[in-house]
Amino acid sequence: MGVALVVASMTALSTALGDLAVATSATQSQLNWIVDGYTVALACLLLPAGAIGDRYGRRGALLTGLVVFALGSVAPAILHTPLQIIAGRAVAGVGAAFVMPATLSLLTVAYPKDDRMKAVGIWAGTAGSGGVFGLIGSGLLLRFWDWHAIFWSLGIAGLVIFALACTVSPSRDNAAPRIDALGAVLIGAAVAIAVAAILEAPNRGWEDPLVWGGIGAGVIIAALFGVVEFRRQHPLLDVRLFADPNFATGVAAIVVLFGATFGFFYIGMQYVQQIMGYSPLTTAIAFGPFMIPLGIFSALSFWYVPKLGLRLVLFIGTLLMAVGFACMYGLGLHSSYSQFAWPTLILATGIGICTAPTTSAIMGAVPDEKQGVASALNDTSREMGGALGIAVAGSILAGRYSHEIAPQLASFPPAVRGPATDSLAKAVEMAGQLGPQGAALAELSKTAFLTAMHASTIVMAVIVAAISILIGLWAPGRDGRQLRLVRRALSRAGVRHEGATRAPLTD
Repeated sequence: MGVALVVASMTALSTALGDLAVATSATQSQLNWIVDGYTVALACLLLPAGAIGDRYGRRGALLTGLVVFALGSVAPAILHTPLQIIAGRAVAGVGAAFVMPATLSLLTVAYPKDDRMKAVGIWAGTAGSGGVFGLIGSGLLLRFWDWHAIFWSLGIAGLVIFALACTVSPSRDNAAPRIDALGAVLIGAAVAIAVAAILEAPNRGWEDPLVWGGIGAGVIIAALFGVVEFRRQHPLLDVRLFADPNFATGVAAIVVLFGATFGFFYIGMQYVQQIMGYSPLTTAIAFGPFMIPLGIFSALSFWYVPKLGLRLVLFIGTLLMAVGFACMYGLGLHSSYSQFAWPTLILATGIGICTAPTTSAIMGAVPDEKQGVASALNDTSREMGGALGIAVAGSILAGRYSHEIAPQLASFPPAVRGPATDSLAKAVEMAGQLGPQGAALAELSKTAFLTAMHASTIVMAVIVAAISILIGLWAPGRDGRQLRLVRRALSRAGVRHEGATRAPLTD
């Protein structure tokens, strides 16, 4: 329940941003950070929070995180300026950073290794469904109350789960060393800078110095983190784990998996609302089928993964995701819901097939006493993937839309051209104020958006398909070993699964 709440909080505000903008006079940039401030705070603190849970107690980390999350969620309902709402969301993100890894690590240490995949499957299905629950819940609340109700409900839900979590058995690593403070600062800074820069890409463009400079700075700090951790006797994250093909495959696949998931939601929600004309609540319900294959395949992962092996499972799953994106190319201006639903089901099936196995691959490669850090890395990979998916899909969508519609606006007043070029939502809003010319503007903007959406979905399909092939070549199979040609290539390169010889240890 805790992880579902954390994920639901990421999507719940999507249906209320218009109301928030009117009530608080927030700019578009401020609206973006009301959503993204939560994500950045969550992502940059996951690894340190996971390590704190391992050392001082996972249940304590969960309970503390739930209280902080509840307070941060309620704050925007009381403090109404955009900056105050952003600050409250960031505080909620800090709390969520303690909740997310604690939920998974408490589960994995409570089950013997033979039964863990079942528990991880349930956790993964719950986490994946949380986003849709957030959309549906916020849509229902807005039918009867205003946007304040969303924040109140998140805070109350956090306190209810806190009461339930008090019954959970405590768990910790009794031999845990002191927290690697330098590593925590470095990885926190690297993730925060990189995620913030990536999230700005759809608005600023990839060529903006703040975007590529931020990503570059994040990569450099992450590389420094790797060097520091390699030399530590008690690192925050043992970077030698990436020499394990199961672990490395799990991390890489989760980035792709959540990049595809968030990219799909980013594209699909705009299509359903702006082209199909659905209300926020109807939009949320339209994505309901997404949860069905996700829940079924996550719960059954304990059965099919041992039979098929990680390589074949991830290859099939990612290939289905690519097919789902490609099928969205067939959507038009007058498509029915069923025409939208079946690409959604194909994509959701691929995501469902992959979700639990990738998490299990990461958790299974790490000893019990470090499950909090492993869970945190799993969650950090999710956040990085989600940010990349939105950035790639969003930047292609925005760039192609502007390219398509700008030459067709010469006959419209100058006051219309700028907003109409920015986004479909603004173009439709301006169309309602133009009288006879409004219908023409709406048609032009929707056609331009559809062309841009097709370009974005095809690019996403190609990227995911290419990664599917790479996973099919790299990932270990049912016997736990990589393909023979890969093993030979690695052997010739002198790479061993155990990793390179460690440098001298320091603290």
